[in-house]
Amino acid sequence: MTSISTLFSAAPSRTSSFSLIRRRLPLVGAFCMLSLGITNLYTPLCSSAFKTGSKFGSTTRSITMAASSNNNTVPSIVVYVTVPNKEAGKKLAESIVKEKLAACVNRVPGIESVYEWKGEIQTDAEELLIIKTRQSLLEALTEHVKANHEYDVPEVISLPITGGNLKYLEWLKESTRE
Repeated sequence: MTSISTLFSAAPSRTSSFSLIRRRLPLVGAFCMLSLGITNLYTPLCSSAFKTGSKFGSTTRSITMAASSNNNTVPSIVVYVTVPNKEAGKKLAESIVKEKLAACVNRVPGIESVYEWKGEIQTDAEELLIIKTRQSLLEALTEHVKANHEYDVPEVISLPITGGNLKYLEWLKESTRE
Protein backbone atom coordinates (compact mmCIF):
# COMPACT_ATOMS: atom_id res chain seq x y z
CA MET A 1 0.00 0.00 0.00
CA THR A 2 1.35 3.43 -0.90
CA SER A 3 1.70 5.91 1.95
CA ILE A 4 0.39 9.44 1.72
CA SER A 5 3.90 10.89 1.93
CA THR A 6 4.99 8.70 -1.00
CA LEU A 7 2.08 9.95 -3.09
CA PHE A 8 3.03 13.57 -2.51
CA SER A 9 6.79 13.12 -2.83
CA ALA A 10 6.18 11.96 -6.43
CA ALA A 11 4.64 15.33 -7.26
CA PRO A 12 6.65 17.49 -9.70
CA SER A 13 9.01 19.90 -8.00
CA ARG A 14 7.41 22.90 -9.69
CA THR A 15 4.02 22.12 -8.03
CA SER A 16 2.91 25.05 -5.95
CA SER A 17 2.00 24.62 -2.28
CA PHE A 18 -1.62 25.56 -3.17
CA SER A 19 -1.81 22.73 -5.66
CA LEU A 20 -0.35 20.35 -3.08
CA ILE A 21 -2.92 21.41 -0.49
CA ARG A 22 -5.71 21.08 -3.05
CA ARG A 23 -4.59 17.53 -3.79
CA ARG A 24 -4.61 16.62 -0.11
CA LEU A 25 -8.15 17.87 0.56
CA PRO A 26 -9.96 14.87 -1.00
CA LEU A 27 -7.81 12.55 1.10
CA VAL A 28 -8.45 14.58 4.23
CA GLY A 29 -12.17 14.62 3.45
CA ALA A 30 -12.22 10.86 2.94
CA PHE A 31 -10.36 10.34 6.23
CA CYS A 32 -12.86 12.57 8.06
CA MET A 33 -15.78 10.67 6.53
CA LEU A 34 -14.34 7.36 7.72
CA SER A 35 -13.52 8.80 11.16
CA LEU A 36 -17.02 10.22 11.67
CA GLY A 37 -18.67 7.10 10.39
CA ILE A 38 -20.73 6.37 7.34
CA THR A 39 -23.82 5.92 9.52
CA ASN A 40 -24.02 9.71 9.87
CA LEU A 41 -24.62 9.91 6.13
CA TYR A 42 -27.22 7.14 6.21
CA THR A 43 -29.44 8.73 8.89
CA PRO A 44 -31.06 11.47 6.73
CA LEU A 45 -31.83 8.96 4.02
CA CYS A 46 -34.03 6.88 6.29
CA SER A 47 -35.33 9.56 8.66
CA SER A 48 -38.84 9.51 10.02
CA ALA A 49 -40.56 11.18 12.93
CA PHE A 50 -39.77 8.21 15.18
CA LYS A 51 -36.92 5.78 14.98
CA THR A 52 -36.74 2.63 16.99
CA GLY A 53 -33.73 0.49 17.54
CA SER A 54 -32.87 -2.38 19.78
CA LYS A 55 -29.81 -2.35 21.98
CA PHE A 56 -29.33 -4.93 24.71
CA GLY A 57 -32.94 -5.98 24.52
CA SER A 58 -34.46 -2.53 25.17
CA THR A 59 -36.15 -0.27 22.68
CA THR A 60 -34.86 3.26 22.25
CA ARG A 61 -37.09 5.91 20.70
CA SER A 62 -35.92 9.22 19.35
CA ILE A 63 -37.84 12.07 17.81
CA THR A 64 -37.14 14.69 15.21
CA MET A 65 -38.88 17.80 16.53
CA ALA A 66 -39.63 19.36 13.14
CA ALA A 67 -41.27 16.21 11.81
CA SER A 68 -43.26 15.43 14.94
CA SER A 69 -46.80 16.32 15.82
CA ASN A 70 -46.47 14.55 19.18
CA ASN A 71 -48.55 16.22 21.91
CA ASN A 72 -46.26 14.81 24.60
CA THR A 73 -43.40 17.19 23.68
CA VAL A 74 -43.06 20.93 23.14
CA PRO A 75 -40.59 23.04 21.14
CA SER A 76 -37.50 22.99 23.33
CA ILE A 77 -34.19 24.84 23.58
CA VAL A 78 -30.77 24.67 25.18
CA VAL A 79 -29.68 27.91 26.82
CA TYR A 80 -26.09 28.85 27.69
CA VAL A 81 -25.37 31.13 30.63
CA THR A 82 -21.91 31.83 32.03
CA VAL A 83 -21.34 32.61 35.71
CA PRO A 84 -18.22 33.81 37.53
CA ASN A 85 -17.78 30.87 39.91
CA LYS A 86 -19.11 27.61 41.34
CA GLU A 87 -21.20 29.22 44.08
CA ALA A 88 -22.95 31.58 41.67
CA GLY A 89 -23.56 28.70 39.26
CA LYS A 90 -25.04 26.44 41.91
CA LYS A 91 -27.29 29.17 43.29
CA LEU A 92 -28.58 30.24 39.86
CA ALA A 93 -29.04 26.65 38.61
CA GLU A 94 -31.05 25.69 41.69
CA SER A 95 -33.28 28.77 41.45
CA ILE A 96 -33.98 28.09 37.75
CA VAL A 97 -35.03 24.50 38.39
CA LYS A 98 -36.98 25.43 41.55
CA GLU A 99 -39.00 28.00 39.56
CA LYS A 100 -39.63 25.30 36.89
CA LEU A 101 -38.01 27.52 34.27
CA ALA A 102 -35.96 24.51 33.16
CA ALA A 103 -36.01 20.76 33.52
CA CYS A 104 -32.26 20.45 33.97
CA VAL A 105 -29.19 22.63 34.33
CA ASN A 106 -25.72 21.19 33.76
CA ARG A 107 -22.88 23.05 35.43
CA VAL A 108 -19.60 22.86 33.54
CA PRO A 109 -16.67 24.12 35.62
CA GLY A 110 -13.28 25.23 34.41
CA ILE A 111 -14.05 27.20 31.27
CA GLU A 112 -12.04 30.26 30.33
CA SER A 113 -13.77 33.11 28.53
CA VAL A 114 -11.90 35.64 26.40
CA TYR A 115 -13.90 38.70 25.41
CA GLU A 116 -13.76 42.46 24.90
CA TRP A 117 -15.33 44.60 27.59
CA LYS A 118 -15.15 48.40 27.72
CA GLY A 119 -12.42 48.48 25.06
CA GLU A 120 -10.11 45.93 26.72
CA ILE A 121 -9.56 42.22 26.17
CA GLN A 122 -10.53 40.27 29.29
CA THR A 123 -9.81 36.67 30.26
CA ASP A 124 -11.81 35.15 33.08
CA ALA A 125 -12.30 31.74 34.64
CA GLU A 126 -16.02 30.96 34.59
CA GLU A 127 -18.55 28.17 34.85
CA LEU A 128 -20.99 27.39 32.04
CA LEU A 129 -24.63 26.56 32.70
CA ILE A 130 -26.31 24.42 30.03
CA ILE A 131 -30.05 24.81 30.54
CA LYS A 132 -32.71 22.61 28.91
CA THR A 133 -36.15 24.15 28.76
CA ARG A 134 -39.22 24.97 26.69
CA GLN A 135 -38.83 27.55 23.96
CA SER A 136 -41.85 29.39 25.39
CA LEU A 137 -39.96 29.98 28.67
CA LEU A 138 -36.98 31.81 27.14
CA GLU A 139 -38.23 35.31 28.00
CA ALA A 140 -39.07 34.38 31.62
CA LEU A 141 -35.74 32.54 31.98
CA THR A 142 -33.84 35.53 30.59
CA GLU A 143 -35.54 37.88 33.07
CA HIS A 144 -34.82 35.48 35.94
CA VAL A 145 -31.13 35.30 34.99
CA LYS A 146 -30.85 39.09 34.67
CA ALA A 147 -32.50 39.59 38.08
CA ASN A 148 -30.32 36.98 39.83
CA HIS A 149 -26.94 37.39 38.13
CA GLU A 150 -24.04 39.51 39.29
CA TYR A 151 -22.93 40.54 35.79
CA ASP A 152 -24.25 43.78 34.29
CA VAL A 153 -24.86 41.98 30.98
CA PRO A 154 -25.18 38.23 31.59
CA GLU A 155 -24.88 35.85 28.67
CA VAL A 156 -28.18 34.22 27.79
CA ILE A 157 -28.18 32.56 24.38
CA SER A 158 -30.44 29.80 23.12
CA LEU A 159 -30.17 27.05 20.54
CA PRO A 160 -33.10 24.96 19.30
CA ILE A 161 -33.39 21.30 20.18
CA THR A 162 -34.23 19.69 16.86
CA GLY A 163 -34.55 16.12 18.07
CA GLY A 164 -33.55 13.60 20.68
CA ASN A 165 -34.73 10.93 23.06
CA LEU A 166 -38.53 11.05 23.10
CA LYS A 167 -38.75 10.06 26.78
CA TYR A 168 -36.30 12.83 27.74
CA LEU A 169 -38.21 15.44 25.73
CA GLU A 170 -41.48 14.33 27.34
CA TRP A 171 -39.81 14.61 30.77
CA LEU A 172 -38.56 18.11 29.85
CA LYS A 173 -42.16 19.13 29.10
CA GLU A 174 -43.51 17.64 32.33
CA SER A 175 -40.74 19.18 34.48
CA THR A 176 -41.30 22.77 33.38
CA ARG A 177 -44.11 25.23 33.78
CA GLU A 178 -46.32 26.21 30.88
